[in-house]
Amino acid sequence: MDPTGDRESPQYLTVFWLFKNANYPFMRWRRIAFMISSIAILVAAASIAVRGGLRYSIDFTGGTLIQLDFEQPVEVGMLRSVLASVPGLTSSEVQRFGDPSDVVIRAQVPPGEEEDFGRRIEAQLRQSPELQDRSFTVVRTEAVGPKIGAELKGQSARAILYALILILIYIAIRFEPKFGVAAVIATLHDVILSIGAFSLTDKEISLAVVAGFLTIIGYSLNDTIVVFDRIREDLRSMRREPYETVVNTAVNQTLSRTVITSGTTLVVVLFLFFMGGGVIHDFAFALLIGVAIGTYSSIFIGAPLLVEWKRWIEDRGGTTPPSKTKKKPQTASRA
Repeated sequence: MDPTGDRESPQYLTVFWLFKNANYPFMRWRRIAFMISSIAILVAAASIAVRGGLRYSIDFTGGTLIQLDFEQPVEVGMLRSVLASVPGLTSSEVQRFGDPSDVVIRAQVPPGEEEDFGRRIEAQLRQSPELQDRSFTVVRTEAVGPKIGAELKGQSARAILYALILILIYIAIRFEPKFGVAAVIATLHDVILSIGAFSLTDKEISLAVVAGFLTIIGYSLNDTIVVFDRIREDLRSMRREPYETVVNTAVNQTLSRTVITSGTTLVVVLFLFFMGGGVIHDFAFALLIGVAIGTYSSIFIGAPLLVEWKRWIEDRGGTTPPSKTKKKPQTASRA
């Protein structure tokens, strides 16, 4: 089925049109939404500034990762107290890896000493009196140097930047340039607020989290395209209506699809967040925040930006260039 849906299809009416007669004044609320988003972005920026930047995992800062398999479940607090006595260890994090007897230790260590600290940590754990009766095996040990971490950080930032540029080009070609700019601003809004949520909760940014941000970009883009596609259709059938009315109608027409898609996605992400374990916990958190913010931006940021763009052009006394959507009915009328 076409993601925009067929208005005459009974299946569409029964599945997607929970809000069939929705007529909410979303465009009238756009200034309030812009204010809320601006405040949220300022809070996110303030949090990052106060904390001295984002908190990166060893994927970006460099360090040592050790996965241990204990014969019996071990308390995480006990391992943390043992690691605190390792000389020269600046910071460490202990997480369960699925099974209660499997744990992962991530340690930030001085540059160039990643492999040496892996051996030190293992020796400290084996010699510790608290763990004398807790035998374990080392499943894997990974060392990430600071240069590699810096390269990964740069590549991650470029990946997000390239995704936004490709979005701009794709939507500008499929719709109009103003649609592409609005989509990129809405998507950038989602990424900034998601990063801000990690800063506010003091969570680490890892490669898995970056993958979550890229997933958010794709999800938000898909939802925005559905709304934009309906706006384009309504611009053909409601040519005599004010632009703001057309956009508001399109948002209401796609509201049920947006709510149902986001709701079912959130159910799955909630299961991952609460039951997926520590390994994908941060990834699920990124998706959880991103899906919620992406749904909000599709309704209150992306489409309203088109209305503001149109009003800005009219206030300047200009006219909007004829779009591709308006040419088709004129050609058909001549035929």
